[in-house]
Amino acid sequence: MAKTKYVFVTGGVASSLGKGILASSLGKLLQERGFSVTIQKLDPYINVDPGTLNPYEHGECFVTDDGAETDLDLGHYERFLNVSTSQANNVTTGKIYLTVIQKERRGDYLGKTVQVIPHITDEIKRRIQMLGETGRYDVVITEIGGTVGDIESLPYIEAVRQLKWEMGQDNAIVLHLTLLPFLSASGELKTKPTQHSVKMLLEAGVQCDILACRTEFNIDDDMRRKIALFCNIEPSAVVEAVDADTIYDVPLFMKDEGLDREVLRKLNLPTGQEPKLIEWKEFLTRFKNPTGEVNIGLIGKYVELKDSYLSIHEALVHAGVKNDVKTNIIRIHSEDLEELSDEEVARELGDLDGILVAPGFGSRGIEGKIKAIKYARTGNVPFFGICLGMQCAVIEFARNVLHLHGANSSEMDDTTKFPVIHLQKDQVDVVDKGGTMRLGLYSCKIKKGTNAFAAYGEQYISERHRHRYEFNNSYAEEFEKGGMITTGVNPEKSLVEIVEIPSHRWFTAVQFHPEYRSTVLNPHPVFTEFIKHALIFRKEKSSPAKKKKTAAV
Repeated sequence: MAKTKYVFVTGGVASSLGKGILASSLGKLLQERGFSVTIQKLDPYINVDPGTLNPYEHGECFVTDDGAETDLDLGHYERFLNVSTSQANNVTTGKIYLTVIQKERRGDYLGKTVQVIPHITDEIKRRIQMLGETGRYDVVITEIGGTVGDIESLPYIEAVRQLKWEMGQDNAIVLHLTLLPFLSASGELKTKPTQHSVKMLLEAGVQCDILACRTEFNIDDDMRRKIALFCNIEPSAVVEAVDADTIYDVPLFMKDEGLDREVLRKLNLPTGQEPKLIEWKEFLTRFKNPTGEVNIGLIGKYVELKDSYLSIHEALVHAGVKNDVKTNIIRIHSEDLEELSDEEVARELGDLDGILVAPGFGSRGIEGKIKAIKYARTGNVPFFGICLGMQCAVIEFARNVLHLHGANSSEMDDTTKFPVIHLQKDQVDVVDKGGTMRLGLYSCKIKKGTNAFAAYGEQYISERHRHRYEFNNSYAEEFEKGGMITTGVNPEKSLVEIVEIPSHRWFTAVQFHPEYRSTVLNPHPVFTEFIKHALIFRKEKSSPAKKKKTAAV
């Protein structure tokens, strides 16, 4: 079997330059050329995983099929490559040190002094090579978080230095992403920060093989030659990473720059078939040429930071493209709705064609979510609830339809008389917060003739989860009689997965996280149905007959 090749993606000058998008774009191009590719992320923070991080700190926490709470970049990897990631695709400093310390406590090091080199770097190298050793991948792309020069990243850069030496030039290369800042005063791009970044990498013993330059403007051949001269690489290895209108343009830009060809040449791999990206181009054409638009209200409590709901945002985009419409996502902070009357909420949300209530934890902003749901339910506006959004839909229905006054989740009020949402039995004695929720892929059986069945087109599905609290089945009969029915159930534990209101035009709420499984080439079916019904609602609102009827009322 051919030896797995490795591409290490590092960053310099500034953070948030888009290493994840660059890695995903390269992976897509190599995939199109016929290679089996996966991407992993090495995060330098000491948290074992991002599961305990506030979304304001690090954006959303992405969850894999096998229940790993991971960095949001894994979402990009899956959306671009259309393949699932796993526990092995995300490594943190916390995981590395935890493993090494556990080994030391067991006596695995035979009394040796445990040090960063070789023990920490050896564990990093072991984790990097885990995916390659499965024999499933021709190329493993490894993105290293942070920027070169960060204290936290030093052990990872040292591990890369060692692996390049051990594997040989043809088997491991470094792709370094830097910034070419534009100085408006002089009207020119400056290469000096990039030169310093490459030299900083050299000081750690690593020579980059390919240099991707993030820039607002195109770079000419003279600048390429200048960068190549000062950074010890060939001009063909200087790749322009110009700002794009959308992240989905980047694979095409990188193809035009020949990034994949340069990588294959450096790794001594055959070029294979030329990337055609037919389906990708079709997606982009539809994305850029919508035939209509819909306004979707995203009701959440972390809306100030786009990355907090990144997968939901992208899933809505995918579903919009599937329906040939532009999805205008209006982010509304749930706390801003809490002090409003029903009439004020109606005015605030009146221009929306659909309402999505997002996941989250804790009591902050809950009452605002419940008010938004009440407006969607009573106003017959298409509604989609996810995780906590489903739980809030259950609470709203219990209070305002079943008249269970004070109904709540025991997460928000452990003294409520009507705990319609309660803690799972297997969560009662859990003390540790990290990695202890109901995580990963679980099955669901769907009732025929429902919104969910219309979306999936099949009775048995699997979706990813991340929660501790569940619908309280002791209230199931009361809800059914009141008009909110259970349409999806986990067959192993009889846990409620989906609830709907059949009398409503489209009211669907799910306990799982469908956004994690939406990709460019396979938009999630429930998001697609949601946007479809939002579009129908928009057309009905704007029809002359509807306007005339409304005016008469």
